[in-house]
Amino acid sequence: MGPAARLAALLALLALRAGDRAGAAARGDTFSALTSVARALAPERRLLGLLRRYLRGEEARLRDLTRFYDKVLSLHEDSATPVSNPLLAFTLIKRLQSDWRNVVHSLEASENIRALKDGYEKEEQDLPAFEDLEGAARALMRLQDVYMLNVKGLARGVFQRVTGSAVTDLYSPRRLFSLTADDCFQVGKAGNVSCALSLSREFLLYSPDNKRMARNVLKYEKLLAESPNQVVAEAVIQRPNVPHLQTRDTYEGLCQTLGSQPTHYQIPSLYCSYETNSSPFLLLQPVRKEVIHLEPYVVLYHDFVSDSEAQKIRGLAEPWLQRSVVASGEKQLPVEYRISKSAWLKDTVDPMLVTLDHRIAALTGLDVQPPYAEYLQVVNYGIGGHYEPHFDHATSPTSPLYRMKSGNRVATFMIYLSSVEAGGATAFIYANFSVPVVKNAALFWWNLHRSGEGDSDTLHAGCPVLVGDKWVANKWIHEYGQEFRRPCSSSPED
Repeated sequence: MGPAARLAALLALLALRAGDRAGAAARGDTFSALTSVARALAPERRLLGLLRRYLRGEEARLRDLTRFYDKVLSLHEDSATPVSNPLLAFTLIKRLQSDWRNVVHSLEASENIRALKDGYEKEEQDLPAFEDLEGAARALMRLQDVYMLNVKGLARGVFQRVTGSAVTDLYSPRRLFSLTADDCFQVGKAGNVSCALSLSREFLLYSPDNKRMARNVLKYEKLLAESPNQVVAEAVIQRPNVPHLQTRDTYEGLCQTLGSQPTHYQIPSLYCSYETNSSPFLLLQPVRKEVIHLEPYVVLYHDFVSDSEAQKIRGLAEPWLQRSVVASGEKQLPVEYRISKSAWLKDTVDPMLVTLDHRIAALTGLDVQPPYAEYLQVVNYGIGGHYEPHFDHATSPTSPLYRMKSGNRVATFMIYLSSVEAGGATAFIYANFSVPVVKNAALFWWNLHRSGEGDSDTLHAGCPVLVGDKWVANKWIHEYGQEFRRPCSSSPED
C-alpha cells in the first residue's frame, strides 16, 4: 500500500472511531446548539496540527525513500555495472538483506502513525458522536423539506427554492461549499438504521471488497441489536399533542415566507408607536412598539435590549446549556421536533437580569417575579434548529407547569438575542402570519383569554434556522399575581 493510500485508510479508520457510541450520551448533543458546533472547531484545529506533523514526518521519510530508489535505479540502468566488483557485490547483498528490510518495516513510518493515533485518542472525547452525525444529517433533510430546497442545488452549495419555472434564492453564501457523493449518501440514510443496513448490504453486493461498507454493516447490526425498540420509542414521542399535523402545509408555507409581511402596511388597525405604558421607568426612554396582529394580540418591541445586554445574556447562559426537552407524561425527554439547547437564569446571577425584569414589568404591566413568572430561559438553536407547532400554555390539567402553583402561562415575552441570515421565523399557524428574527427586539403575546381559557390561535412554531446562529430568551408570565393587572372576564371574546 502506497503512502497516500495508507494515509486515506488511516483517516477512514479515525473517522469511524469518531462514530463510536462510547461516551455518546455526553457528546451526542453537539448538533442541537450552534454554539456547541462552533466549539467543535477547536479539536479539529488541533487534529490539523497533528496531521501537519504527520505529513511532515512522512514527507521527510519519503524523501529518503526517493533518494534510495533513485540510487538503486541508476545502478540497474547502468548495463556496465559489474557484480565482479566486490564493493558493488557487497552493497547489493547489503541492500537485499538489510536496506530493503528497513524500507518495508520502517519504524519511522510506524512512529509517525502512532503519534497521529495517540494524538487523536486524546482529542476523541471532545469530538461529536455518532448521534451528532445523524442529527446533523436529519437537519439537512428538514431544511430541504420545509423550505422546498432544490436537492441538486443544495448538493452544490446553493440555497434555492424551485417551484415550477420560478427560482428563488433564499441565501447566497460568500463561498460555495458542495457535498460529496458520500456526504449525500450519509444524509439520505440518516435516522433510519434499518434502511441504512439494507443499503449498505446492497452496496456490498456490487463492491464486496469495500472494507468501510463492511464495517458499516457491522455497526448498524450492532445498533439494531442494542436498541431494537428505538424506532418505536421515537415514534411515540415524535409530535406534541396538538392538531397541527392537519396544518403542516400552512406551517411550511409560513416558514417559506421567511417572516415577510408585504401587506401589513395596508391594515389601518396595525400601527407603530413609542410605548411608555404610563410607567415612569419608560418615560425618558420609550420603547418602539409595532403591533403585528390583533387576534391574537402580538406586538414587537424593537431594540428592547442593547447589543451588550444580548451578548451578556448569551455569555451567562452558555456554560449551562443543555438539550431542550418537552414533557411526556411525568418525564422530560429530548425530541426530534425540538432541536435546541436551553438554560435557566435566575435574576440573582447578574444585576443586569434584575434591570431586564423591571423593563419587562414596566412594558407589560405584569408581575414578573417568581412565583408569578418563570426564570429567564435562554435558548440556542442547533443545525436546522426548530420547534414545531406548540402552545406555550398548558393544555392538560396534569401539566408540570402547574407545579409552580401560580396558574397557567398567561403571556409570553420572547427576546431575540441574535440575528440570522435566513430562516428561524416565529410562525403563528392558525392566525396565519409569521414574524422574522429581529435582533434585540422582543415579541409579546397573550396565551390565555381573560376568562382563563387558552387561546388556540397562539399555536406557534420556531421555523428551522436555514443559516445563522439563533438565540432567544423567554420570560413566561403566569396567571396568579396578575388579578388586578389584567382583570378576568367571563366573555370568551376578551
